[in-house]
Amino acid sequence: MIPAAAKKVAALAGWRRYGLAFVLGAVTTLALPPVYLFPLLFLVFPPLVWLLNGAPRKRSAFAVGWWFGFGFFAFGLYWIGNALLVFSDKFAWLLPFASAGLPAFLAIFCGAATLIAWFAQGTLHRAVGLALAWVASEWLRGHILTGFPWNLIGYAWAGNDGLIQVSALVGIYGVSLAAMLTACLPAAMAESRKPRLIGAAALALPLLIWAGGTARLSVAPETAYVDGIGLRIVQSNIPQREKWAAAHQERNLRLFLDLSRANRPDWVTHVIWPETAATFFPSANPGLRRALSAVVPPGGLLITGAPRRVDDSRRVANAMIALNETGRIVAHYDKFHLVPFGEYVPLANILPIEKITHGKRGFTPGPGVRTLAIAGLPAFSPLICYEVIFPGHVADGSRRPAWLLNLTNDAWYGLSAGPHQHLAQARVRAVEEGLPLIRAAYTGISAIVDPYGRILQQRPLNDAGAIDTRLPREIAAPPYAIWGDIPFGVILLLSIVILFVVPGNNRKPKEP
Repeated sequence: MIPAAAKKVAALAGWRRYGLAFVLGAVTTLALPPVYLFPLLFLVFPPLVWLLNGAPRKRSAFAVGWWFGFGFFAFGLYWIGNALLVFSDKFAWLLPFASAGLPAFLAIFCGAATLIAWFAQGTLHRAVGLALAWVASEWLRGHILTGFPWNLIGYAWAGNDGLIQVSALVGIYGVSLAAMLTACLPAAMAESRKPRLIGAAALALPLLIWAGGTARLSVAPETAYVDGIGLRIVQSNIPQREKWAAAHQERNLRLFLDLSRANRPDWVTHVIWPETAATFFPSANPGLRRALSAVVPPGGLLITGAPRRVDDSRRVANAMIALNETGRIVAHYDKFHLVPFGEYVPLANILPIEKITHGKRGFTPGPGVRTLAIAGLPAFSPLICYEVIFPGHVADGSRRPAWLLNLTNDAWYGLSAGPHQHLAQARVRAVEEGLPLIRAAYTGISAIVDPYGRILQQRPLNDAGAIDTRLPREIAAPPYAIWGDIPFGVILLLSIVILFVVPGNNRKPKEP
């Protein structure tokens, strides 16, 4: 049955070949958050390998991967278009560029992966080659042109606490490598004399990883909390279209103030608001700072997102500020990893468009990852919005923080997969770093995550309210927090050398 299916798929040509690749890519998104049907990977990647078996030339091998990637990103990132519809009168014309242009560009990485895999000899080598090349392309995608490591294949495993524990050792790119190897290997069952052995190997790897992760969780102590620290996380659920509107500014502020005080336990010491919850410049408005200070617990702080003028100039940063009970700003952090076209426009002097977020001027980036130490709180790593999605770049390795604080605004994306994908990626950062994560989101999903990636509390999407929590303690730094992507990189490079460089494992196909 499998050999017959492999031959039939390999024999496809023209639009049937590329149409199947597109459908396979689209279906793959169901393995990712929020659906998490990760067994689908076993059904989509073997046919992709078989399509490569039937590709007659390099151009066709690249096109197979490109069409797969186009389906994968078009369906996996559909929610980006929602941001352009919030102010549709200004930005709806950009919808084709976001819905088709961005997937078309990102699909180039997938095409490069299938092209490289095509050079491997035999289905087994080609399956392994695809896994290696795919993950290498993911790493590249996460680093060049400011990086966009969204929807890495490893996140298909993030719905299972046991499977994702391996990210503490090799990071999410290492998880992607394991997931791709197990998903691609069954393709070799089509021509192997021992297909059951191949199938067993494909199943054994995730089972072993799951067993190891489950064992890690079974011996993990119960969540410990920092003495004397209580947090209230506020989620306002104000629609994005009304967030910056002058007509709603007073109402919005009152809602945040009310949610910060209502039925608040006396053990809460700090209040946390999401990204740009303060839609004004606190440093320039003493009256509003006094209003904010009214919700600060005695001896505590209000930590909120807010715009901040940089050095009293016209430059503005997307900032996180900490304000005490007297209304004084005691610390700040400026977001450094800005969203292209969302918070600034690349080549702004050439491109005749505005950034999507409020204001005509692009934000000024901050200096980078830092550990913020404020009296009364354990030192933490501040992260604004999608800064949390970058593996190995969420904490200062020279000054390890005790927790991660992620302020975000996913209100742009409505009731879609986007906020769920964002939360899943943030959870994995907690596992990689061995640090608890506190996430305050404007419309959701706000959450408290322990150092093992387990969600202790969360506030659903599009639900106004608050979370009251103690601050979980960190655990000893796991290997990934110390070494980053070095172990993964060594494994990947050695595997590539063995597969493509060792004599007998490579070929140079002749183009007809």
